[in-house]
Amino acid sequence: MNTHAVMQRRARPTFRVRYAETDQMGVVYHANYLVWCEIGRTDLLRELGATYAELERSGLRLAVADAQLRYHAPARYDDLVCVEAWIDRVQSRTVTFGYEITRVEPAPAQRLVTATTRLIALDSRGAPRTLPPDLVELLRRHAVST
Repeated sequence: MNTHAVMQRRARPTFRVRYAETDQMGVVYHANYLVWCEIGRTDLLRELGATYAELERSGLRLAVADAQLRYHAPARYDDLVCVEAWIDRVQSRTVTFGYEITRVEPAPAQRLVTATTRLIALDSRGAPRTLPPDLVELLRRHAVST
């Protein structure tokens, strides 16, 4: 049995699209999907026991260095959406997260967006730094690849 696959964890927060997230065409404005990725990412870290607030108190900042999104279908006001988030890769200074955003309701379920974000570790002055060894170990235990 591959224990790496057993350890891998995914967060799946679900919520309704708010009216303020839609544009003049009645669909979710494209930049809001990045906000939703952040919701998935922070929920995942919280489930692993490493909240952003605790990381920042310890002097670590995680800044988005790269984001890639592929739009498959639009979300609309009051749709129920799910953001599935996982850790794709962990390196000494960066963590890459993967996402799949899906409309759950109205049925049938439909993939809306697939995305990745790469976050870089910074110190409290904004200079690049290595990730703490204990955090690297925690994240790698749940990553798709290392």
